[in-house]
Amino acid sequence: MRTASARPTSARSPHRPRRNPALWAGVTGLALIGVLGVIGPLFWNDPATALSGAAREGAGAGHWLGTDALGRDVFARTLVATRLTLLMTLAATAIAGVSGILLGTVVWVSGPRVREFGLRLIDVMVSYPALILALVVAAVLGAGPTAAVVSIGLGGCPAFARLTANMAASVAQRDFVPMARLMGVPPHRVLARHLLPNISGPLLVLLSVAFAQVLTALSGLSFLGLGVQSPSYDWGALLSTGLEALYTNPAEAVGPAVAITVTGILASFVGDGLAAAADPRSGPVTRAAARHPERAEPSGLAPDDALLTVDGLTVELPDGTRLVDGVSFHVVPGEIVGLVGESGSGKSLTAMAVARLLPDVLTSHAARLALDDLDLDARRVDAARLATEIGIVYQDPSASFNPALRMGGQLTEVLRTHQGVSRAQARAKAVEALEKVRIRDPEAVVRQYPHELSGGMRQRAMIASAVLPDPKLIVADEPTTALDVTVQAEVLDLLREINGRRGTGMLFISHDIGVVGTLCHRIVVMYAGRVVEELSPADLRAGRARHPYTRALLAAAPRLADNDDGWDETGRPGPLTTIPGRPPAPADRPAGCAFAARCPLVHQRCTDELPLLRGGVACHAAAAGAPATTTVRGEA
Repeated sequence: MRTASARPTSARSPHRPRRNPALWAGVTGLALIGVLGVIGPLFWNDPATALSGAAREGAGAGHWLGTDALGRDVFARTLVATRLTLLMTLAATAIAGVSGILLGTVVWVSGPRVREFGLRLIDVMVSYPALILALVVAAVLGAGPTAAVVSIGLGGCPAFARLTANMAASVAQRDFVPMARLMGVPPHRVLARHLLPNISGPLLVLLSVAFAQVLTALSGLSFLGLGVQSPSYDWGALLSTGLEALYTNPAEAVGPAVAITVTGILASFVGDGLAAAADPRSGPVTRAAARHPERAEPSGLAPDDALLTVDGLTVELPDGTRLVDGVSFHVVPGEIVGLVGESGSGKSLTAMAVARLLPDVLTSHAARLALDDLDLDARRVDAARLATEIGIVYQDPSASFNPALRMGGQLTEVLRTHQGVSRAQARAKAVEALEKVRIRDPEAVVRQYPHELSGGMRQRAMIASAVLPDPKLIVADEPTTALDVTVQAEVLDLLREINGRRGTGMLFISHDIGVVGTLCHRIVVMYAGRVVEELSPADLRAGRARHPYTRALLAAAPRLADNDDGWDETGRPGPLTTIPGRPPAPADRPAGCAFAARCPLVHQRCTDELPLLRGGVACHAAAAGAPATTTVRGEA
């Protein structure tokens, strides 16, 4: 890269935490209800139990919700019933949660036979409706609060067990759990130290949501007469007696009904709030921390006229594993920059981070990630500019177009939505764009569905869709991989023509080093989520690559007849070489060079120290003066 001072970026004030409205509303509301549950029997027990001659009296100043058949104040009884209702709900939720979580996690720290039996048992338990199971248990144990709590708790156990087992399965299969077993860690410590901490967030969400469901179920049992028995009472029992006088004193049923509804809604608010707080992409505090943990200073390697600046880009999983680690490059206007590397090297993730199309579970941050003056690393980006200034050409257009919509509507959506173009004008522009990508009879194509087009026509239509809004940058994510050789050549010619005619900057992603060598103005080679070399197409075609990995890719690529290196002494094509070994998994990336285990030039420094990109190459051997013509030996 050329060394130049980067354009100054505006100073960013640190993100200040904002309250999660749903979580705060739920917690505050449930706290107030909890306070009422504590003080209710202390302050309102006398009017709630005192008999009077004012039976079935309507709502008024003396009795806000009227009185019941024995003249007792319904409002006071509703407040007093809060304590028993909450205690029963908490107990039943605890039974369901603890039993289900233990069953769902214990199976993954037990032996294979116990695990298989436990998983099948969970499947059988889930197959029975929870409410039916609760009614059966309640009928066996008899009516009463204890039976209601146990029945609802056991009825909710299967759902907890199934979800917990599914979450624990993904954790139990990660390397640190088998390693703990090999080290002799007891099962209960594996459970407490490795499984539960890694699934605690989703379990808290599940518990808060289950609280609302348990409250409704317990109230339903009391309403049916299988729960709390007189003289005790909860909200469900009060609702049952209130419905008896629904036509004479409807206010008697309002109190318990509102209490059940409001408490359930507040518990759901807590669940939604916890889910949002646990999501690194949603809450401002977590999102800011995830996207900008320690925002590095720009390196200053991008030139002033750069259209796209990618400086120190990192893409992470929720557990902090870096799939893309510190990638930096730039694209100037009218330039085609190729990203090349094996599958899994981070090319597509880098491109999708530029287009802000990363999967929801991933987060990205960078010292600078900008398209001209548009900050692509900001928490919020102008959707209209993002949609019109970046065009995307996907690898598989058959999966990118909606099969239920005609081509015309899909091609013109960005124009009509973000540029305010009328339907007729947008259609005319779409027809013109299809003509420019050499599609025959574009008038008919805009009326067709995607499945009515061939693969090559769909790819051309995808390119037309990308260039319709006249973007500044086109991101082509392996656009020729799914095409045959003839159509591939046509698509490459088309991209080259668009670049020459419009001067549009392009980021071209491919695993085919030969393709990028013929199309691109500059090539960036990636390996294991990092940039290992940057070179010109002339150097690439002449074999003047300096990094052993780039040279290995060249050695594994088919050669034309005019390349002497590809032919043996008999005049026949020589064997292609392969690169021994496999790229490391992102979580297992070594501290030093990720290519060290496969490199024929490796030495101790390579395994201990991460090589930095200097002079267009990140390689200790190249920096030490290893000859650029060294052949990487592989398996024939």
